[in-house]
Amino acid sequence: MPTFGISESAELLGVSADTVRRWIDAGKLPAEREPNGHRRVEGTNLAAFAASLGDTAEQERAGGTSSARNRFRGIVTRVVRDGVMAQVEIQAGPHRVVSLMSREAADQLDLQVGTVAVAVVKSTNVVVEL
Repeated sequence: MPTFGISESAELLGVSADTVRRWIDAGKLPAEREPNGHRRVEGTNLAAFAASLGDTAEQERAGGTSSARNRFRGIVTRVVRDGVMAQVEIQAGPHRVVSLMSREAADQLDLQVGTVAVAVVKSTNVVVEL
């Protein structure tokens, strides 16, 4: 069974190490102490916790329900518009998400560099790598 330290857990959950410590201290995320005092989180516990966070975060961000499960909240870092189309780049934590949309849609959303946005990805083909 893989276990994860505080920093690695934080990276996988997309939060700070302090947030993970607070969750552990509050009993929200189970962790065991090693003999050296460091806390470790079992992989199955981290996965279950991450899944519960995803459900909550999705509801909060969407303001309701949606069939799309992959949401990347981030900041718009680039918008390139031409006569018909727009390319919008969002940095969501370590993930760079690029969207091609109509210029009209980008204009209606008033997408500008520095705007907070959520990229919603719905796909039937997902590649998973280790």
